[in-house]
Amino acid sequence: MAGLLAARVLSESYAEVLLVDRDRLADSSGPRRGVPQGRHAHGLVARGQQILEQQFPGLTEELKTAGVEPGDFGGDIRWYFNGRRMAPGPTGLIALPATRPVLEQHVRRRVKALPNVAFLEEHDILGLDTTADRTRVTGVLVQARETGSAPRTLEADLVVDTTGRGSRTPVWLEELGYARPEEERVEIDLAYTTRHYRLDTDPLGDDQAIIPAATPEHPRGGFFYRLPGEGNRFELSLTGILGDHPPTDPEGFLAFVRSLPIPDIHDAIVDAEPLDDPVMHRYPASVWRHYERLQSFPGGFLVMGDAVCSFNPIYAQGMTVAALESLELRRHLERGSAPSAAVFFKDIAAKIKAPWELAAGSDLGYAGVAGKRSPMLRMINAYVARLQAAAVYDPALSEAFIRVAGLIDPPPALLRPRTVLRVLRVSRAMRSGKAVVPLPPVRTRTPDRATAAHH
Repeated sequence: MAGLLAARVLSESYAEVLLVDRDRLADSSGPRRGVPQGRHAHGLVARGQQILEQQFPGLTEELKTAGVEPGDFGGDIRWYFNGRRMAPGPTGLIALPATRPVLEQHVRRRVKALPNVAFLEEHDILGLDTTADRTRVTGVLVQARETGSAPRTLEADLVVDTTGRGSRTPVWLEELGYARPEEERVEIDLAYTTRHYRLDTDPLGDDQAIIPAATPEHPRGGFFYRLPGEGNRFELSLTGILGDHPPTDPEGFLAFVRSLPIPDIHDAIVDAEPLDDPVMHRYPASVWRHYERLQSFPGGFLVMGDAVCSFNPIYAQGMTVAALESLELRRHLERGSAPSAAVFFKDIAAKIKAPWELAAGSDLGYAGVAGKRSPMLRMINAYVARLQAAAVYDPALSEAFIRVAGLIDPPPALLRPRTVLRVLRVSRAMRSGKAVVPLPPVRTRTPDRATAAHH
C-alpha cells in the first residue's frame, strides 16, 4: 500500500513510474505471499479513508459497488473495552469493512490506470546501483523469479524503498559505507489467528463488527465481522500478546474465543460451519528506523511505509501512516525538485511520532512489555483507561477516543478540558454508585471533517 500511494504521488512529477514487486499481482483479490498479514482482519482508520478518497476520488463508492458497505466508526461498530461496550453514536467518520486484499486490489487498479505508471511483477530487488563515489543512487539491480534469469539494472532518477518491515536498506547502506539507522523497538510477541465461518443467522444485524479490544486487564482480543458481499460469511481474527497466542487447532481456537471478555462472538460461532482451518501470523516487535537521525544518506533515494516504521497491527495505523507520508512526498515534490532525503525523513518522522507514541505507550501498559515507563506515561495510560470506562456511558467520550485512534485528532485532544471534565464527572458517578446520565454531545464537527477530507 505504501508503494501504491507513493506511485500515485510520483506520477504527478515524473514521466515514468515503475513499481517492482516480487509477487504476481494480476488482478488478485485474495491473499498473496508478499502480504502474509492479508489473511487476517484489517482496519483502515478514519484518516486513512479520507486520504485514499482524496488520492482516488470515488474509491469509497467503488468499494460500495463491490459489496463493501461503508459504516460509521462510532455508530456501526460494537467496541468493547474490558468487557463493556463504549456508548455508540454517529461520528461522521467512515469505516470500510474491506479485506486487505480487496482494498489493495481496488487501489492497485486505480494506480494501474495512470498512464505513466507500470508494474514489474515477479522480480526480486537485489541491491542498489550508485555512482562511483556512492553518493547517489542511480537505480536498482533486479532479477526475475524464474530459473535461468540474469540480474539487470533498472536506472532511475529516484528510488523509493517501500518493501515493508523486511526492508534491506539498512544492510545496503552499510555495504555502501553509510551508517545503519538507529532502531527503536517495542517487543510485543503478538500473533493473529484467523478463521472463517458460515452462519445461519446474522449476529450483527445493522452493525459492521464486534471488536473486544485487547487491554492490559484483558490482553486477549478479537475482530469479528461480516465479509463484504458475502451475506452469511464471517471472518474472526483473534489476537494474543507476549506469547499468549491464539491456537491454530480448532478446539484451542474455540477455547480462546470463549475466554474473551464478552460471550457474543463465542455464541455466534460455537455451532457455525467453519470454512477453513485457523491460520496464524506472528508479529514480534514494533520497529521505528530513525532515518531522520542519520548524518549522511545517498541522494536519489527515499524510504517509506513499514520500511521506516512498522506499527503493532492491533491499532490499524500502518496503512494510514503510509498515506500521511505520501502527502509529505507530494509536498516535497511540489517544490519542483527531487526531495532531499534528510528533510523528507525529518518531515515524515513528525507524522510518525504521534501514532508511534500512541501505540508504543499503549503497549507499555502491559507489564510484560519491556521498556521505560515515565511517570507521565503511567499517568496517561491510567487516564485513557478511565476515559474508556467512562465512554460506556458517554458517546461524546466514545467519539473523542475514536477520533484520536483514527488519527483525525492528535492524542493531546483527549486532554482537552471539556473531555477531562466529562471523564471526571462519569468517574465520580461510577464510584458513588449513582446513575450516570450522559451529557449532551459536544457541537457537531461536520465542517472540520469536510475540511479534512478535501485538503
